[in-house]
Amino acid sequence: MQFTTSLLRGTLIRRYKRFLADVTLPDGETITAHCPNTGAMTGCAEPGFTVWLSQSDNPKRKLPYTWELAQDFNQNFIGINTHNANKLVAEALNNKSLDAFNQVEEVKREVTPPGASSRFDFAFQRSGKTEYMEVKSVTLNEDGAGYFPDAVTTRGKRHCLELATLAERGIPTTLAFCVQHTGIKSVSIASHIDPQYAEAVNEAHRKGVKIVAFGCLINQQKVEINQSLPVIV
Repeated sequence: MQFTTSLLRGTLIRRYKRFLADVTLPDGETITAHCPNTGAMTGCAEPGFTVWLSQSDNPKRKLPYTWELAQDFNQNFIGINTHNANKLVAEALNNKSLDAFNQVEEVKREVTPPGASSRFDFAFQRSGKTEYMEVKSVTLNEDGAGYFPDAVTTRGKRHCLELATLAERGIPTTLAFCVQHTGIKSVSIASHIDPQYAEAVNEAHRKGVKIVAFGCLINQQKVEINQSLPVIV
């Protein structure tokens, strides 16, 4: 996923009201940027972090700047836009760049399986069967270990249990963690944050849901999935 315009460097002052971030630009000007992330953003939004912004030329936008990336004090890049996780996985599936999914066809987004109540991020064909995948964005880093979720997620729990139900019916299902943090080397379930979600993931795993994690290359020019990471369930 290439950034369509050159990103502007700044220094984070604060993130507030979920969708707003005050940033100091190199010339000393302070601007307010849109923050496309509704999560807790633990460890991703510390004052003093280097941030990278895109700028829109749409005159109707109230906030022309969007916060795209952060760099922590160890120079790890962090993808701020959680919506990019699905874009990155879609790109990798369509380019057949994921070893475990390089034979999939007819990738579709936002699909509700027959008999299910939730839409899942992807459905695709492989060996004549329909498979479903739900994607979660991971940015919570604790000494190189990534954790999901970073806050209690009732919706995430429901998705896990519905994936488990599909798996029981013999339908191939995958829970995929897209890691948008270059300092993260593995992914674990954050039972210390949301024990009910952790139990739902364990239930899904026991019933045959495949659980995978993808790491990303991140810089000022692009973000792309470039490796698989171990998942500790």
